[in-house]
Amino acid sequence: MDITIIALATVATIGRILLLMLLSVLSGWALAYLAVKSRSFENAYVPLVNVMESIPVIAFLPVVLLIFIQGIGGALGVEVAVDFLVFDAVSWNIWIGAYQAFKTVPEHLLEVSENYSLSFGRRMLKLYIPHSIPRVISNLFSSFADAFFYITVSEVFTVGVNTYQTFGIGTLIALFTRQGDIINVYYSLACIAVGVIAVTMLLTTMSRHSVAKYSVDSTLEIIHRSPASRRFRAIDVFRSRTRYISRYARRITHPTRRGRFEGEAGAPTPIRHLLTVAAKSLTFCMGIVVLVYLVYSSLMIAFAVPGDTWRTFLTSTPYLLYSMGADYLRVLVVTAAAFGVAISIGYVLATHHRASLMLAPVVQAVSAFPAPAYFPLVFIATYPFFTATLPAAYSTEIYVFTLGFLSCFYYIFFDFWIGVQAIPTQFWEVMHNYELGWRSRMRRIILPGTFPYLVTGLSSTINSAWAGIEIGEFWPNIDGTHSLEVRDGMMKYIGVNMASGHVENAAWVSLIFAIVVAIYGIVFTRNLMDLARKKYVVEEGVYAA
Repeated sequence: MDITIIALATVATIGRILLLMLLSVLSGWALAYLAVKSRSFENAYVPLVNVMESIPVIAFLPVVLLIFIQGIGGALGVEVAVDFLVFDAVSWNIWIGAYQAFKTVPEHLLEVSENYSLSFGRRMLKLYIPHSIPRVISNLFSSFADAFFYITVSEVFTVGVNTYQTFGIGTLIALFTRQGDIINVYYSLACIAVGVIAVTMLLTTMSRHSVAKYSVDSTLEIIHRSPASRRFRAIDVFRSRTRYISRYARRITHPTRRGRFEGEAGAPTPIRHLLTVAAKSLTFCMGIVVLVYLVYSSLMIAFAVPGDTWRTFLTSTPYLLYSMGADYLRVLVVTAAAFGVAISIGYVLATHHRASLMLAPVVQAVSAFPAPAYFPLVFIATYPFFTATLPAAYSTEIYVFTLGFLSCFYYIFFDFWIGVQAIPTQFWEVMHNYELGWRSRMRRIILPGTFPYLVTGLSSTINSAWAGIEIGEFWPNIDGTHSLEVRDGMMKYIGVNMASGHVENAAWVSLIFAIVVAIYGIVFTRNLMDLARKKYVVEEGVYAA
């Protein structure tokens, strides 16, 4: 095939991804504001996002078939379906990042906005959105990579005997793979690499600009003090006001500029109070309607299931819980490895500008390459070695771990990388002046200072690891002659039952999994977000001094 067609397909795919990422950011800001303003909405929003982020893209194929392809029909229906699948791959991580950023806005800035009764628009434009930009951009890296990871099942997919596709590099890669055209597969991956490097350089520039403009920082230069003066001058590192707070305070207190803000300090106007009450009441009513609909739909489905099927479900539940536990163990191993890579390589890239310029595009390219397209080649190259040196079960677990790691390591990596860059200069001055080693820096400043970023990264890493594990636990005929299959695993159980047509069994274990993930979202994600806001907002250390 002409290389020009491959290049145009790559441009089409990248354009589709970037537009859907922009839509995810805009919708994420709106939903995050609702979450931080309404506890009831937050209680439903956080578990829902965690559940949806944990569900692999291919699980939405039946929904896509019914709603978009059959409902809309034609080329437009296929394009909307593909856009929905890509949106599912990029949105949840961005939504969690926006929510986490809104959740950790420093109290001092919130007090300013409340005292001057800023309107919703000004509060978003002057406070919430600027504060969230560094963290949202850090999530753009991983969302862009996640979209490419799933591109071969998003732009072209099969439901039953019908195949649906749209123009894009994912469609061409799937076509070349089926035809055994390895040369064009390499050309496609090369075009992806060029596009990914270009987008990564753009996002890297944006991340550094956002950290420099929107993070709390000081104009003080790093001064290396003598040991004798350190114990008397340690507090000096926090004496200067931050540029952001100074600019904001001047704009509010200056007599000629105070009129720009709606209302004076004090209680909100009766009309604004009425609108606030009405908005909360509307949100509550909408939540009740959705809850009633979900309960009614669930009961109707439950009553339609025969009694024998329910007995089969209940009998198989202990084994399903065991399989889920095995998969959670795999997820924890993958998450631990991703965390180790993040705090080591991510720290080096954040503190060495030249290294980040060279290695960040490499990390982004590795994470963005669609693993289903090239992993069979890795399997073919390594299978003889593993067969000769390891038991089959061990080699299979290595492949599953690799796929799981490739599907999620970049979430915590990029979040931590941006988080380290966003630490105010005053803290770096303390670390330099006291000559803290790497372990002391990590334990006393870096990890606590980046804790809000780590919460977002860990949550997305855990939720997204399921995608790679699902691919690895049951992959029939991965190289044409061998299959990749674990002995026990929830994702394998789902894959086997979907392949054999027992959709009800897959639906039952998916329901159990959704309940567990919802509990995880409430217990882990939301509580850690609350903890990050109360104790680990690094900017508060500057204000307190």
